Amino acid sequence: MQMTRRSLLATSAALVPTLEAKKLKTFGAQLYTLRSIIDQKPLETLQALEAQGYTEAEVIRGNMSKVWDSLKQTKLKPISLHIDTSYFFKDIDKLNPTLDDAKAKGIKYVVCPYIAPADRGGVEVIKKLADTLNKTGERAKSAGLMLCYHNHAFEFEPVAGTGDRLIDVLMKNTDPKLVGLEFDIMWSQVGGVPPVEVFEKYNGRIPLVHLKNVTKMAPQYNERVPREAFQSVGTGVIDMVPVLKAAAAAGAKHYFVEQDQTPGNPLDSLKQSADYLKKLTY
Repeated sequence: MQMTRRSLLATSAALVPTLEAKKLKTFGAQLYTLRSIIDQKPLETLQALEAQGYTEAEVIRGNMSKVWDSLKQTKLKPISLHIDTSYFFKDIDKLNPTLDDAKAKGIKYVVCPYIAPADRGGVEVIKKLADTLNKTGERAKSAGLMLCYHNHAFEFEPVAGTGDRLIDVLMKNTDPKLVGLEFDIMWSQVGGVPPVEVFEKYNGRIPLVHLKNVTKMAPQYNERVPREAFQSVGTGVIDMVPVLKAAAAAGAKHYFVEQDQTPGNPLDSLKQSADYLKKLTY
């Protein structure tokens, strides 16, 4: 039987695998976004978050005692915990009990969330930070947890004459088995580095991702960003489709929406982000 051109094309098309568009099946919220309202109405706030489609939560140690009982009354799964930065450097005696408590609560990751400007510096300071993170990561591993470091913009400052940035120094001097990166894509953008490049460079080292967006601005290496620059996930200059593709390819496991500053009720901003993510295909 002679094959017509139309039947040949149809047969050829059938042999090509169909690439189905993906959706982000599950995503969480960093509860820091809700700091202005959650302590007063924890259960009501968390139930609203759950209703918006969030399934996971990233908790802050500073107010965990105020929200934990309410969190357990929802289906939101606590995945990670931001620990006070002082526990890594000054109040080290508080670290082990905090790790044990996190493990007992079913949390999988603990995060070093922030380095104050006064404690920042160049390559040698970053190397000392890496050493501290390695030691803390060993403790976390012994407790059955994984330690991650959360970036801001300062880590993307170039190191003169090397082709590296401070984030590269940190990653090169931390043990991949002990320290992962909680990658905040907005601060990477603020620091002048497209988020996709970071995922590609640190494949396998980014289990946690902060999804957020920002208005267009010149690169800077600090957090002095105007309040109105912070955007929900679906608005701003970062295209989320290539970001999510790169994140998936790099082995990211959990995604948390965070918006440091919101124009009104933070629940409204989180809903805007959730509605966008539920519709987004990549």
